[in-house]
Amino acid sequence: MDIIRGLQEAMPGQGVAAMVITPGADLRYVAGYDAKPLERLTALVIPAAGSAFMVAPKLEGHEARSSDFGTAGGEVILWGETEDPFAIVASRILALPGGAVAVDDHMWAERVLRLRALLPDREQMTAGSLLRGRRLVKTDAEIEYLQEAASAIDAVHAQVPSILRPGMTEAQAGAQIADAILKAGHVQVDFVIVASGPNGASPHHSVSDRVMQVGDPVVVDIGGTMPSGYCSDCTRTYVLGEPSPDYQAAYDVLLSAQQQASALVAPGLSCESIDGRAREVMASFALDGAPLAEYFIHRIGHGIGLRATRSRTWCKATCCRSNRGWRSAWSRGSMCRGSTGPASRTSWCARLMVCAP
Repeated sequence: MDIIRGLQEAMPGQGVAAMVITPGADLRYVAGYDAKPLERLTALVIPAAGSAFMVAPKLEGHEARSSDFGTAGGEVILWGETEDPFAIVASRILALPGGAVAVDDHMWAERVLRLRALLPDREQMTAGSLLRGRRLVKTDAEIEYLQEAASAIDAVHAQVPSILRPGMTEAQAGAQIADAILKAGHVQVDFVIVASGPNGASPHHSVSDRVMQVGDPVVVDIGGTMPSGYCSDCTRTYVLGEPSPDYQAAYDVLLSAQQQASALVAPGLSCESIDGRAREVMASFALDGAPLAEYFIHRIGHGIGLRATRSRTWCKATCCRSNRGWRSAWSRGSMCRGSTGPASRTSWCARLMVCAP
């Protein structure tokens, strides 16, 4: 309930009368409820003053009442198949003093429009401006959950060298890696990318029937969700054999870029300046006549927590400033064409960046 009280304290300053949160990471964060995103409405409604309440379908009543919100004594209103849960929500909001309705950033469009139709005189806004600041800074418990997730995915990567081998397809390797993710303690496999040879130039390649060959660099980008709900995300590059001299040289520059940028991270420093330092290092190295920085089409990192990729990114256009307690998945990669292969990628990501005093 502390999170709800904190949100209520911030709502009047933004002219918000009520916040509506539907299934997703925000609901799990605020209410401790990993509700299924089904066609039947489940929503937590937080007024700027007074008690919050949750509406949920009767067939999910046990789960809703067993949530952190429910067990803490929060009001749970169960609705039946012949009732309109949107009308229940709207009637309670209409009884509140004037102000906007903040909806969670990932609410389905049909639900946003349904609420707008029932509350035509209430301005709508996204709730991210209220939730983001709280979710960016992790509690000690959240840090432990993220460290657990990082350790679990590290354990999977430790097995990857024994999985990858010439003659195997990317899809075959991906299946074994997915199995290892679950065995390492994750409850869900979020993604598996095995990008060998030219496929490594596609940052969000999945897997294919391409047969891996001796000398191939192989980008393995994997992640999953732990029982806590917190996610892992780790990319590493492997080589089936020995890397070419050009590939090794590009990789060394990328490693230096990552290390130098990481050393800059401190409270109050802009994300843009940290990203800029990495690009400066890459600009000093040429590959096939072009600066390595020109091949960097990705970002230096992104937030991580109850979702594998949070909206906060570390890149040139990000003007926000790092803050104490931020946790990020820190990555570095360049998508290159030339002597390293028709199209290949040097990349890694295996660090949980902590912004501390």
